[in-house]
Amino acid sequence: MTTILLIEDHAPLRENLREMLSLAGYQVHAADNGLEGLRMAAQQLPALILCDIMMPGMDGHEVLARLRADAALKAVPFIFLTAKGTPPDIREGMNLGADDYLPKPVSRNDLLKAVRTRLERAKQQKQSFAPNFDDPKPLEKLGISPREAEVLLWVAQGKGNHEIAHILGLSIATVKKHTIHIFEKVGVESRTAASLRALEALA
Repeated sequence: MTTILLIEDHAPLRENLREMLSLAGYQVHAADNGLEGLRMAAQQLPALILCDIMMPGMDGHEVLARLRADAALKAVPFIFLTAKGTPPDIREGMNLGADDYLPKPVSRNDLLKAVRTRLERAKQQKQSFAPNFDDPKPLEKLGISPREAEVLLWVAQGKGNHEIAHILGLSIATVKKHTIHIFEKVGVESRTAASLRALEALA
C-alpha cells in the first residue's frame, strides 16, 4: 500500500484529508506540526508528502527545505496545502523544490488527482527514460526562449495557463501568448503534442 505523510496542524482538516486519502486506498500517517512531520518522514520514508505552509513553530517552507537537504528524503514528491495562494507564496514554494500546491479548501477530486499525478511522475522518473523537470534549460534546444522554456516545463507537467501564471508570476494573457509562440516554434498544434516534444527533450 502506498504511504502518504500528511502534515497539517488544523485537526478537522487533517482528519478530513486523512479520510479522503484512506478511502482512496492510501496508507496515511499524519503529523500535527512540522517537527513531528520530519521525524515521521525519516521513520516512514513515505511515497509522497502533503504539507501545510502556515503552522506554528516550523512552517511548511522550513519543512521542505530540510527534506530537500536530506539525501534519503530529497526526492520524495512534496505537495503544499495552503491558504496562501498568492503568486509570491507559490513561487517561494516552487523555488524550494515543491512539486505542486493545492489551495485550501481542496476538493476530493483535486486532491486525488494531484496525488496520483505526482506519484506517477515519481515512478516514471525512476525509469531510465524518465524526464527531468528540475531545469527548463534543456527545452531551449527546441528553439524557444528561456521564459518560453519555463512555460513549456509546466505545460509538460499538466498545468493549465491559470496555474502557470500563478507559479511564474505572469498574467494569464502573457502565458497564452508564450504558449502560442511555443506551438509556432516547435511546430505543433496542441498542448499534448507540445508536452510530448518537451518530454523527449527532458529525458
